[in-house]
Amino acid sequence: MVINKSLGSKTFDVFNIVFLGLFGLLTIYPFWYILIASFNSGADFLRGGVYFFPRVFTLNNYAEAFKSDQIVDALMISIQRTLYGTILSLAFTCMFAYSLHIRTLPGRTFFVFYFFLTTMVSGGMIPYFLLLRDLGLTKSFQIFIWPTIFSFFNMILMRTYFDGIGPSLRESAIIDGAGEFRVLFQIYAPLSTPVIATIALFVGVGHWNDWFTGAYYLTNLKLMPAATLLQKILTEATASTRIEVGKETLTRLQTGTTPQSLQMAFVMLLTMPIVVVYPFLQKYYVKGVMIGAIKG
Repeated sequence: MVINKSLGSKTFDVFNIVFLGLFGLLTIYPFWYILIASFNSGADFLRGGVYFFPRVFTLNNYAEAFKSDQIVDALMISIQRTLYGTILSLAFTCMFAYSLHIRTLPGRTFFVFYFFLTTMVSGGMIPYFLLLRDLGLTKSFQIFIWPTIFSFFNMILMRTYFDGIGPSLRESAIIDGAGEFRVLFQIYAPLSTPVIATIALFVGVGHWNDWFTGAYYLTNLKLMPAATLLQKILTEATASTRIEVGKETLTRLQTGTTPQSLQMAFVMLLTMPIVVVYPFLQKYYVKGVMIGAIKG
């Protein structure tokens, strides 16, 4: 059946389409601008007038960026911490959520209150740094893993999802002789793909974008992650605007690169992995958050 819309309804639809379309363009344009700047000759980009497409296309910015051992090492550190941190965090969160999902667990109320209390009270930066130093984590890769392995919010989100599954599946599996780990990883986990993907996205993006730990708590500069390196590069951007005469500057001008164009290339290299991964997890993200919210 065809519904004839009134003039006001049609006008409202057109307004929504135009408004949301313009809003979407405004949202994505800064990212697009950085992208075309990274593929444009740095010397030509300084002339201005590059807004929508590269005027002098080049890959020299990326070639110069990858010549730096620091950027390659930082990317590897970020990839490793994101993979290890996400996997371990999911494992711990699943086990905690499954344990607190069992209503017959002794001390269940106490544990929930204890974990909640830790989200309300914090010792501050200095005591936290002293704790990390005394544990020997400030010079170790483990500083990126263990301090952030557990999140009360993620645990509550997953436990809420587990509560929606119901106790009958667990009771049936226990009667058939299955252990708790088997029930968790062979029954609950496969049924909880949306919330697991949601939490994986939370944790993974958090690890990849975390520059604070590397900037203030890490004392071994060889373990500097990509986000910290990017923050350092952007902080030093003001100094790069000065005209410096030297062998390195002349070499860069000959290849068409400038400090500004290299910064654009660094930004793209360090943000592209998350931009590529996010669309594949977006459907699970929306579904997982909505289910957790509704059933809570």
